Amino acid sequence: MDIKEFIEILGKDYVLTEKVDILPYTKDASFFTGKLPYAVLMPGNVNEVSSIMKICQRDGIPVTVRGGGSSLTGSSILVNEGVILSMARFDKILETSIEDRYVIAEAGVKLDYLNSHLLNFKHFYPPDPASSIAATVGGSISTNAGGLRAAMYGATKEWVLGLEVVLPDGTIIQTGGKVLKRSIGYDLTALMVGSEGTLGVITKAILKISPIPEKYGRIMVYYRSIEEAGKAISSLKKNGITPLIAEFMDKISMDSITHTKGLKFPEQAQYLLLIDISSTEESLDKKLNEAAEILKSTEILEIKITKDPDEMAAMYQARKGLYSSQLNEREKPGEYVIIGDIVVPASKLPKTLIEIKESIERYKLKVALFGHIGDGNIHANIFADINDREKMKIVNDFMMELGRIALKNDGSVSSEHGIGIEKIELLREEYMYKNSLKNIEIMKSIKNIFDPKNILNRGKMF
Repeated sequence: MDIKEFIEILGKDYVLTEKVDILPYTKDASFFTGKLPYAVLMPGNVNEVSSIMKICQRDGIPVTVRGGGSSLTGSSILVNEGVILSMARFDKILETSIEDRYVIAEAGVKLDYLNSHLLNFKHFYPPDPASSIAATVGGSISTNAGGLRAAMYGATKEWVLGLEVVLPDGTIIQTGGKVLKRSIGYDLTALMVGSEGTLGVITKAILKISPIPEKYGRIMVYYRSIEEAGKAISSLKKNGITPLIAEFMDKISMDSITHTKGLKFPEQAQYLLLIDISSTEESLDKKLNEAAEILKSTEILEIKITKDPDEMAAMYQARKGLYSSQLNEREKPGEYVIIGDIVVPASKLPKTLIEIKESIERYKLKVALFGHIGDGNIHANIFADINDREKMKIVNDFMMELGRIALKNDGSVSSEHGIGIEKIELLREEYMYKNSLKNIEIMKSIKNIFDPKNILNRGKMF
């Protein structure tokens, strides 16, 4: 492939072609390995992105956009030959309005960096995926990322007001704006959220922000029974309590944290619920005690309430780093942690968790169960050697069953990680289960309108 035109646009320093430079772009946070790109292109402004897309459209060159490379489903690697469009230089926060409660950030801004900026204004951007140290504004919008705070604040789609997008033919469009509501036809902003870079290149976003909660405290509840842990969240919600954070971990997950972070848990505990309650300073104790009393109606092993900021921060960071801790638990070369990501309504959690546990036992796999249980999001992380074909067939069968468990309990096969490469079969499974395969045809038609040459993130989603 001739890269002269790209060098003319970007300069040679921002067109990577040496194998040592481009090899890392064959991997993301998933267990997949992508094709080696022809080049990694690093534009610094929207006009450069537009010029690149015009060339790629003209010559039929596949393009995969890459933010922080933290995709867990293979969304940010190449399935076919092509180029990687890195958004690393789109790292500026352009505007902050506390009065109108929005921030404008470029697509490559890391979420943790965005929140460190907003901390100066006593505000924050609520979507909080565990990978927020690496995850970017554009990438998290592309997958409709959730995270720990989704129990109270919802997923990314609730927080995107507008976008700047470069279409496959190089056209630059603006969607949405700085206001909370508008009624002017089809919502193209919503269409871009969760589209995994298949429709356009997000270069800038207008995001809603919120005041930081005044005070919060934590309840840590330990259980022997997975069913009782599932009942706890339903009980809280039935009683009108919406936690700031509601996280779930099994013993394998707790052991990983103990081994890597040194945090200790009760020896007999098989499951942990980590519940954060936010309130005013005057009413926090009352709300914590109310929540604790509701939780005590389930069969608990132990319960602890804390407002100690250091203790809460240590546990919060340990939970956010759980995937990394699990990677450190791998027993041999070639073993990966393959992530399941389903969601069900809170009322179906007890039944769903029991069915997942029974499935794990039936398939005889090592699986760590955890997740953002406050919004019904369950992760089942499977330890498996990806070079063992027989084992990987078992893993695939388990993943399909996990998806079916979610579907029969009124849930979905993917909660926050998107489809990418990994869940193409599961996407079809969900719409087939709902007798709605026409949905996939409609999505393909939309893709064809935006990207008739199918150059953007080819081989993903469908």
